[in-house]
Amino acid sequence: MTDPEYMDRAEAVLRAIEATCDHINDTTDADIDNQRVGGMVTLSFASGSQIIVNLQKPIQEIWMAARAGGYHYRFDGAAWRDTKTGNEFFADLTEQATAQQGGRLAFTA
Repeated sequence: MTDPEYMDRAEAVLRAIEATCDHINDTTDADIDNQRVGGMVTLSFASGSQIIVNLQKPIQEIWMAARAGGYHYRFDGAAWRDTKTGNEFFADLTEQATAQQGGRLAFTA
């Protein structure tokens, strides 16, 4: 994948995270503060915990840091997959955000 292709796909992930947070905040009682600085989005939950998603352009990955640990995702041609488990990014983000929010949340591309 070329660098411009990586940036297009990775930026789409960050935009989807922001849009989903806005939708969750508008339609539920959850209050997720999302802040974007460059290639990084920080999600802050009422509990004080955070999830940080950032782009790693030199190695064409997306990294996620959550209370449960750190995850590295690489695009496999169809989806962003964790380099260790093979799990899809948005499935993992949903799982981690749900755990940190204390209620069911759903993130999608």
